[in-house]
Amino acid sequence: MSTVFGALNRFISRLDSESPSQNSRNASPYGFQILRNKNLDIPIEPWYDFIVGINGRQVDNPDPNLFATEVRNCAGSTVSLTIWSAKGNRSRSLALPVPTPSPTLGITLQWSPLAVTEDVWHVLDVIPNSPADNAGLLPYSDYIVGTPEGNVHGESGLGELVEDYLGRSLRLHVYNHEYAVTRLVTLTPSRTWGGSGALGCVLGFGALHRLPVPMDEPIAGPGETLFETARISTEERRPPSAQPPSQSPSLYPPPSSATQSSDLVLPASMTSPPPPPSQSTVTPTAGPPRGARKPRAAMASKMTFDDYFREGEQKSKEEDFAPSSKTTAPAPPPPKISKAPAQAKSPEPAVDGQSEGGEAKEVQKEKEVVAESTDG
Repeated sequence: MSTVFGALNRFISRLDSESPSQNSRNASPYGFQILRNKNLDIPIEPWYDFIVGINGRQVDNPDPNLFATEVRNCAGSTVSLTIWSAKGNRSRSLALPVPTPSPTLGITLQWSPLAVTEDVWHVLDVIPNSPADNAGLLPYSDYIVGTPEGNVHGESGLGELVEDYLGRSLRLHVYNHEYAVTRLVTLTPSRTWGGSGALGCVLGFGALHRLPVPMDEPIAGPGETLFETARISTEERRPPSAQPPSQSPSLYPPPSSATQSSDLVLPASMTSPPPPPSQSTVTPTAGPPRGARKPRAAMASKMTFDDYFREGEQKSKEEDFAPSSKTTAPAPPPPKISKAPAQAKSPEPAVDGQSEGGEAKEVQKEKEVVAESTDG
């Protein structure tokens, strides 16, 4: 019993000692990467395309002999391949005929993870007279996908390679999106070219700088579904046996052709005669006649923009009381007088002495009148 428990403990410790990075690497999707295509009739691009399925089954075994056996079994017919492309991360199905004499496809494969195509650097900007400019790199349309000098992995992989080749010629595989071609570019990194950086260009790396879909593929039209998402609805799902109301069996069978004759009256055309007037009922007196509706001016069926603008201008003038050319001319101003009118003179104030003398005379007259009246 002790030996059994010891073997079990060693097995568990071996499982615990495995690194999680190795488990995650095995969990990533794999496929047969196309390294070389000798048959030009097969529309497969090296490095960009991966074979991830054959005859409706996923390729999960890295043994190339099993793949070759599956292809030979299809001799004289066609083999169906599922191709995954790094350009746009899309999959497509491809049916290829397999010849009988030599049942091969003429391609060279390598078992690789699909993540190797994520090591792509997008050229965003190129500084004039820099090593990148002299090599012919184009901004926005060029992507650095690899190098013949070795494998480059991670965001800092290209920078480390450039530092190793300072002052020496460096070859890079560059893919151009506009022309859909891959070319070999040779440049010489340098720190003394007169600007910042050893290449003199701005590079982008990450999910936003993956290889785009080729420009020759048709663009999705309006209303087409670009991404398939799960349909979420609060409506209750009907069982399969349920039928829509239009197809559900009716309680009353449809009328036969014999009953559909001319005496069949539809409900929409049924008219009932008015009831006979009775003696007890009193006919209501007719009310005062309603005023006739004012005729509304019908809008012209075809009005131009000038008509709309002219109508709006007329309304604004009426609201603002602005004078128009159709209104009567205003009254002319009064004529000018040549001679200025004489100014009225204000009465001169009376002198104090004169006013006192007048008052004294009036008092003397009053006394005389009083005296005459007493004498009489």
